[in-house]
Amino acid sequence: MAIINRRRVLQFGIAGACALASGPVFANGHARELSFENLHTDEKITFTYWENGEYVAEALKAFNHLLRDHRIDEVLSIDRDLFDQLHRLKTLVRNDEPFQVISGYRSAKTNAMLARRSGGVSRRSYHQFGMAIDIRLPCTRLRDLRKAALSMKAGGVGYYRRSNFVHLDTGRPRFW
Repeated sequence: MAIINRRRVLQFGIAGACALASGPVFANGHARELSFENLHTDEKITFTYWENGEYVAEALKAFNHLLRDHRIDEVLSIDRDLFDQLHRLKTLVRNDEPFQVISGYRSAKTNAMLARRSGGVSRRSYHQFGMAIDIRLPCTRLRDLRKAALSMKAGGVGYYRRSNFVHLDTGRPRFW
Protein backbone atom coordinates (compact mmCIF):
# COMPACT_ATOMS: atom_id res chain seq x y z
CA MET A 1 0.00 0.00 0.00
CA ALA A 2 1.44 3.37 -1.07
CA ILE A 3 1.71 6.11 1.48
CA ILE A 4 0.75 9.49 0.09
CA ASN A 5 2.09 12.47 1.92
CA ARG A 6 2.62 16.13 1.12
CA ARG A 7 6.25 15.61 0.00
CA ARG A 8 5.20 12.81 -2.39
CA VAL A 9 2.44 14.95 -3.92
CA LEU A 10 4.90 17.83 -4.41
CA GLN A 11 7.43 15.47 -6.06
CA PHE A 12 4.83 14.27 -8.55
CA GLY A 13 3.64 17.82 -9.15
CA ILE A 14 7.15 19.03 -9.93
CA ALA A 15 7.85 16.00 -12.12
CA GLY A 16 4.60 16.58 -14.01
CA ALA A 17 5.37 20.25 -14.52
CA CYS A 18 8.85 19.37 -15.82
CA ALA A 19 7.39 16.81 -18.21
CA LEU A 20 5.01 19.42 -19.60
CA ALA A 21 7.77 22.02 -19.89
CA SER A 22 10.03 19.64 -21.79
CA GLY A 23 7.38 18.86 -24.42
CA PRO A 24 7.40 20.31 -27.92
CA VAL A 25 7.25 24.08 -27.61
CA PHE A 26 8.13 26.50 -30.39
CA ALA A 27 9.55 29.38 -28.40
CA ASN A 28 12.92 30.82 -27.48
CA GLY A 29 14.64 28.89 -24.74
CA HIS A 30 12.77 25.61 -25.24
CA ALA A 31 14.08 22.53 -27.00
CA ARG A 32 12.79 21.42 -30.40
CA GLU A 33 12.86 17.73 -31.22
CA LEU A 34 12.13 15.81 -34.43
CA SER A 35 11.88 12.13 -35.25
CA PHE A 36 12.25 10.61 -38.69
CA GLU A 37 11.83 7.20 -40.27
CA ASN A 38 13.34 6.83 -43.75
CA LEU A 39 11.03 4.43 -45.58
CA HIS A 40 13.73 3.50 -48.12
CA THR A 41 16.55 2.69 -45.69
CA ASP A 42 14.55 1.74 -42.56
CA GLU A 43 16.67 4.18 -40.52
CA LYS A 44 14.96 5.86 -37.56
CA ILE A 45 16.28 8.71 -35.45
CA THR A 46 15.10 11.17 -32.84
CA PHE A 47 17.13 14.21 -31.86
CA THR A 48 16.71 17.53 -30.14
CA TYR A 49 17.90 19.73 -32.98
CA TRP A 50 17.53 23.13 -31.30
CA GLU A 51 18.09 24.10 -27.68
CA ASN A 52 19.43 26.97 -25.64
CA GLY A 53 18.81 29.34 -28.52
CA GLU A 54 20.83 27.49 -31.17
CA TYR A 55 20.84 24.55 -33.53
CA VAL A 56 22.54 21.35 -32.36
CA ALA A 57 25.27 20.42 -34.87
CA GLU A 58 25.20 16.68 -34.05
CA ALA A 59 21.46 16.52 -34.65
CA LEU A 60 21.65 18.42 -37.95
CA LYS A 61 24.41 16.10 -39.14
CA ALA A 62 22.30 13.04 -38.25
CA PHE A 63 19.24 14.51 -40.00
CA ASN A 64 21.30 15.34 -43.10
CA HIS A 65 22.53 11.75 -43.23
CA LEU A 66 19.06 10.22 -42.84
CA LEU A 67 17.63 12.57 -45.49
CA ARG A 68 20.47 11.88 -47.96
CA ASP A 69 20.00 10.71 -51.54
CA HIS A 70 19.98 7.03 -50.63
CA ARG A 71 20.35 5.97 -54.28
CA ILE A 72 23.92 7.29 -54.48
CA ASP A 73 24.58 7.80 -50.75
CA GLU A 74 25.14 11.55 -51.18
CA VAL A 75 24.58 13.90 -48.24
CA LEU A 76 23.74 17.61 -48.42
CA SER A 77 22.98 20.09 -45.64
CA ILE A 78 19.24 20.42 -45.31
CA ASP A 79 17.78 23.91 -44.91
CA ARG A 80 17.27 24.51 -41.18
CA ASP A 81 14.03 26.33 -41.93
CA LEU A 82 12.64 23.01 -43.18
CA PHE A 83 13.26 21.44 -39.76
CA ASP A 84 11.52 24.39 -38.12
CA GLN A 85 8.55 23.95 -40.48
CA LEU A 86 8.34 20.27 -39.60
CA HIS A 87 8.48 21.08 -35.89
CA ARG A 88 5.68 23.63 -36.26
CA LEU A 89 3.68 21.12 -38.30
CA LYS A 90 3.92 18.32 -35.73
CA THR A 91 2.99 20.83 -33.02
CA LEU A 92 -0.06 22.00 -34.99
CA VAL A 93 -1.35 18.46 -35.52
CA ARG A 94 -0.32 17.43 -31.97
CA ASN A 95 1.52 14.32 -33.12
CA ASP A 96 4.94 13.20 -31.88
CA GLU A 97 5.18 10.14 -34.13
CA PRO A 98 8.24 10.04 -36.43
CA PHE A 99 7.77 11.68 -39.80
CA GLN A 100 7.86 8.96 -42.44
CA VAL A 101 10.21 10.21 -45.16
CA ILE A 102 9.47 9.36 -48.76
CA SER A 103 12.04 11.77 -50.18
CA GLY A 104 14.50 14.25 -48.72
CA TYR A 105 17.58 15.45 -50.58
CA ARG A 106 17.88 14.31 -54.19
CA SER A 107 21.00 14.80 -56.29
CA ALA A 108 20.59 16.38 -59.73
CA LYS A 109 21.24 12.94 -61.26
CA THR A 110 18.56 11.23 -59.18
CA ASN A 111 16.11 14.06 -59.74
CA ALA A 112 16.61 13.86 -63.53
CA MET A 113 16.05 10.10 -63.45
CA LEU A 114 12.83 10.50 -61.44
CA ALA A 115 11.63 13.33 -63.70
CA ARG A 116 12.05 11.05 -66.73
CA ARG A 117 9.94 8.38 -65.01
CA SER A 118 7.19 10.64 -63.68
CA GLY A 119 5.49 13.82 -64.77
CA GLY A 120 5.09 14.79 -61.11
CA VAL A 121 8.79 15.53 -60.52
CA SER A 122 10.00 19.05 -61.24
CA ARG A 123 13.28 19.33 -63.13
CA ARG A 124 14.17 22.26 -60.81
CA SER A 125 12.98 20.55 -57.63
CA TYR A 126 13.74 22.10 -54.25
CA HIS A 127 14.78 18.58 -53.20
CA GLN A 128 18.05 19.15 -55.11
CA PHE A 129 18.96 22.03 -52.80
CA GLY A 130 18.02 20.42 -49.47
CA MET A 131 14.95 22.64 -49.28
CA ALA A 132 12.15 20.03 -49.61
CA ILE A 133 10.81 16.85 -48.08
CA ASP A 134 8.00 14.43 -48.90
CA ILE A 135 6.43 13.01 -45.76
CA ARG A 136 3.49 11.43 -44.05
CA LEU A 137 2.76 11.24 -40.35
CA PRO A 138 1.24 8.11 -38.77
CA CYS A 139 -2.02 8.71 -36.90
CA THR A 140 -2.64 11.96 -38.82
CA ARG A 141 -4.88 11.94 -41.88
CA LEU A 142 -3.07 13.17 -44.96
CA ARG A 143 -5.65 15.89 -45.64
CA ASP A 144 -5.26 17.15 -42.05
CA LEU A 145 -1.48 17.24 -42.46
CA ARG A 146 -1.90 19.23 -45.69
CA LYS A 147 -4.38 21.62 -44.06
CA ALA A 148 -2.01 22.29 -41.15
CA ALA A 149 0.93 22.79 -43.54
CA LEU A 150 -1.08 25.28 -45.61
CA SER A 151 -2.06 27.20 -42.46
CA MET A 152 1.63 27.91 -41.73
CA LYS A 153 2.05 29.85 -45.01
CA ALA A 154 5.75 29.00 -44.75
CA GLY A 155 6.59 27.54 -48.17
CA GLY A 156 5.36 25.18 -50.84
CA VAL A 157 2.82 22.50 -49.96
CA GLY A 158 2.03 19.70 -52.37
CA TYR A 159 -0.76 17.19 -51.77
CA TYR A 160 -0.24 13.77 -53.32
CA ARG A 161 -3.30 11.87 -52.11
CA ARG A 162 -2.89 8.86 -54.42
CA SER A 163 0.81 8.50 -53.55
CA ASN A 164 0.02 9.10 -49.86
CA PHE A 165 2.36 11.96 -48.98
CA VAL A 166 2.59 15.71 -48.47
CA HIS A 167 5.45 17.74 -49.95
CA LEU A 168 6.89 20.64 -47.94
CA ASP A 169 9.54 23.09 -49.08
CA THR A 170 11.08 26.36 -47.97
CA GLY A 171 10.41 28.17 -51.24
CA ARG A 172 7.80 30.89 -51.62
CA PRO A 173 4.35 30.03 -50.22
CA ARG A 174 2.26 28.19 -52.85
CA PHE A 175 0.26 24.99 -53.09
CA TRP A 176 -0.84 22.30 -55.53
